[in-house]
Amino acid sequence: MEPEQLIRSPETGATAPVIEPGHTFASVTDKISAIVLTQGTPRFWQVGFAVSFILVLVLLFAIAYLLTVGVGVWGINVPVAWGFAIVNFVWWIGIGHAGTLISAILLLLRQKWRQSINRFAEAMTLFAVACAGLFPLLHLGRPWYFYWLFPYPSTMGIQPQFRSPLVWDVFAVATYFTVSLLFWYMGLIPDLATLRDQARRRFGRFAYGILAMGWRGSAIHWHRYEMAYLLMAGLATPLVVSVHTVVSFDFAVALVPGWHSTIFPPYFVAGAIYSGFAMVLTLAIPLRKMYGLEDFITLRHLKNMGEVMLATGLIVAYGYLMETFAAWYSGNIYEQFMMWNRVFGPYWYMYWALILFNILVPQALWLRGVRTNVAALFTIAICVNVGMWLERYVIVVVSLSRDFLPSSWGMYSATVWDYAIFAGSIGLFIWLVFLFIRFLPMISIFEMRELVHDTEESP
Repeated sequence: MEPEQLIRSPETGATAPVIEPGHTFASVTDKISAIVLTQGTPRFWQVGFAVSFILVLVLLFAIAYLLTVGVGVWGINVPVAWGFAIVNFVWWIGIGHAGTLISAILLLLRQKWRQSINRFAEAMTLFAVACAGLFPLLHLGRPWYFYWLFPYPSTMGIQPQFRSPLVWDVFAVATYFTVSLLFWYMGLIPDLATLRDQARRRFGRFAYGILAMGWRGSAIHWHRYEMAYLLMAGLATPLVVSVHTVVSFDFAVALVPGWHSTIFPPYFVAGAIYSGFAMVLTLAIPLRKMYGLEDFITLRHLKNMGEVMLATGLIVAYGYLMETFAAWYSGNIYEQFMMWNRVFGPYWYMYWALILFNILVPQALWLRGVRTNVAALFTIAICVNVGMWLERYVIVVVSLSRDFLPSSWGMYSATVWDYAIFAGSIGLFIWLVFLFIRFLPMISIFEMRELVHDTEESP
């Protein structure tokens, strides 16, 4: 077995592979496809689906009320014209980064440990971007005019302001979602053909057969598939960096103290990968337990994701430090006051909570015992998700609430409708995840077969 496929257990000193030994091609196919085709719907799935669907109904009701009454039902005001909507948009976009990173960049780097987690990480990307897309549309106030952001042939001669980063967002996020969707679907095609051949019901064979697009697993099919998959990975890789860089321009090109910073693009990208891997861990740990997938999603995967979180968390901590240093070193009284306001102002508890969750708690990942402890990793992942949301809140709300003129200062407080739409977006995300794991293989069947083949051939 190749050295990169092993992880040493801290308890026994023994090594554990990327995929546990004893699996054959047939056992891998049967175990993963049975979750979709032959197993009954588990009770935890029914309960989770029902709870998430209730939150989706809350989301729909809140959106209907918002469109009926107007954005005044939110807590936005002057000067805080951006509130929960933009905070949640940036947060969800960040969560959507890990899937493409795992699938594209790690594929190009030939990291085999990605193969057990890439499928549901890619699905998580699509669902997170879909949730993110809701908030800018609702923030428009009149979302039915969203097409004005596109350079369509306008009979009124009105075109979007292409110097605005808000217009750049439309192209960046739309491109990211489209490429991620194509990349995810392309990776599903061989597994859809497997489900087509394994399905017992006629409707299942028909549905999976349509989606498999005539895949028969011939040599020419595999040759074209691998070439196209690598090309898509190469296309998706720069998007991982570019999309959140463009999102950071929403703030970096503005003159508001706390936003006008050149460190925002790399700082936002690192933070996106940080929160994205935290969400992958948040999903992977319960799923591996509930479906008995510990032999596919092993401690090696959890440990590696913990190490990525530690590395990106240190980059984020460096970004916080540089923000503080730049505010002091610049001699700009507005920047200095902005930092003082974050630390000691009316939102001080938000700032110190994000320091706790994003910097202090993840330092436990330096300990190998923590990186291989499932409960500890899950707790840290939850803390990082909360901390990254708080970071976006501090960047948006605290900077806008106190800008250049004290006469224009104002406090921001979210309303019940802000919280309802945020909770509903989380429900939508979880609801889509439950639908995905019920009807599609959450782990790539053909890639796990490749691991079995590599394991059998290794001395």
